[in-house]
Amino acid sequence: MRRLPVYLVLDKSYSMSGEPINAVNQGLQSLVDMLRQDPHALETVYLSVIEFSSEPIQTIPLTDLMTFQTPAIKPDGMTGLGAALMLTAERIKAEVKQTTADTKGDWRPLVFVFTDGAATDDMSKGIAAIKGVSLAKLIGCAAGKDADVEDLKSFATDVVQLDSNSAESIRAFFAWVSASVSMTSQNIEGGGGDAGGELPPPPKEIQVINLSKD
Repeated sequence: MRRLPVYLVLDKSYSMSGEPINAVNQGLQSLVDMLRQDPHALETVYLSVIEFSSEPIQTIPLTDLMTFQTPAIKPDGMTGLGAALMLTAERIKAEVKQTTADTKGDWRPLVFVFTDGAATDDMSKGIAAIKGVSLAKLIGCAAGKDADVEDLKSFATDVVQLDSNSAESIRAFFAWVSASVSMTSQNIEGGGGDAGGELPPPPKEIQVINLSKD
């Protein structure tokens, strides 16, 4: 079975304290619950969670939906987005099976990067690293007006912005991520490949900055 790897790269810096981080934890659990109800996703989707603040950490390696256990994310530190991109690229290279002359590997990963601030570290090496791996899509989400959309534009294939980092907006984002993953898994099952075509229309809480059209 060819897997559809999905990497959730989530900002847990101090600015996410309180309602925002609670909404991320709730949204992540809802995402998993929704995907478990989709037979296409159950067949193909594997999730990984990479949290980042001053340093990134992969709290959940690539895991199938039924085994996946939602982590309890707690805020700390600054917004080390560059280091998070480096770690994401490293884990994709280590975990995603490549196609060879003899066997078909995994589908190209979907990566979702969620942040409510501006990067506090040098992003150049991280951008180079993430652009060096083959991805179906890399969706950057700027949560609220303090998030730096230009940071995300520098590496993401698709960029969206939440009207705020309120609980309602964050939960709407995770619901949209779930719909995006489901659409891609259904497209794979239908023989359409891993690019997934266009993403589903985002809800009213999400402003489209740039969406690629495959």
